[in-house]
Amino acid sequence: MEPLIDGHGRLIDDLRVSVTDRCNFRCQYCMPAEGLPWLEREEILRFEEIERLVALFVRLGVRDVRLTGGEPLVRREFPKLAGMLAAIDGLEDLSLTTNGYLLERDADAIVAAGVNRVNVSIDSLQRDRFYEQTRRDALPQVLAGLHAIARHPEISPIKVNAVALRGFTEMEALPFAEFARSESFQVRFIEFMPLDADRAWSEDQVLTGEELRAIIHELHPLEEKPREAHSTARVYRFADGAGEIGFVNPVSEPFCADCNRVRLTADGKLRTCLFSVNETDLRAPLRDGATDGELEQVIREAVWRKELKHHVGEKGFRQPPRSMSAIGG
Repeated sequence: MEPLIDGHGRLIDDLRVSVTDRCNFRCQYCMPAEGLPWLEREEILRFEEIERLVALFVRLGVRDVRLTGGEPLVRREFPKLAGMLAAIDGLEDLSLTTNGYLLERDADAIVAAGVNRVNVSIDSLQRDRFYEQTRRDALPQVLAGLHAIARHPEISPIKVNAVALRGFTEMEALPFAEFARSESFQVRFIEFMPLDADRAWSEDQVLTGEELRAIIHELHPLEEKPREAHSTARVYRFADGAGEIGFVNPVSEPFCADCNRVRLTADGKLRTCLFSVNETDLRAPLRDGATDGELEQVIREAVWRKELKHHVGEKGFRQPPRSMSAIGG
């Protein structure tokens, strides 16, 4: 098939698939303490439906698929789904983003299923501050999961993601730098984006990647690595060779120009930008008996309309109706 090209000439070969909107954490920057109304079971795509859509996207040129949530490991029999997707002919990379809470339980099964890479979200390495952000006293369990997946050398790289919040993450910068220098994980700081369910985001809460880089560089000199095509992160190596650290700067340094990603929500909506205010329903035609050719046409038309950029920080920016947990990371 002809590859997926958007109206700005960008080749789309990366798909993020949310397998559930449910989460066992209540992170301050994502959702209220009481949680959010969850989708009903019948609204969620079944494994076979996800498999069919991912297989179609792969035939259209997608090579990388990342499984997200909510928290993907709360989806019952998640390793089974991962195995179904890993078996799709033409899929080159299957990765997972998780909060790590159930990772120790599922690490062996995830690897056996065919997952290649794992990102674990950890906003602090201090137990009390981790609780402050996630509203869950779970840091020891998350770190146990991180080290459980690290025992599998075929999972590489393993990245640790921390959302950068002004007034909080400044104190985390150097401990995370030491963690990146002493462990085999690449730590990445991600700028706080306007995707919180409380809609409390403001630009002055954004601690930029450049500010964090300067804090770390003062103690541990950093050298920037060449940016890989379509990479969301600026990656630096420590000058003395002891590990790497990355900065994902969607607010201060947008990387929209070569964005190659689209997203499929847990209820089957295609989103062409993380900040899309419009979605394309794939579940309805799928369940109404659409052929692959008909689904392909819907996908191509949606991708052609992919936004040029996200407009965060610009006058008139509209936060999408869904929060991050409902969109998929």
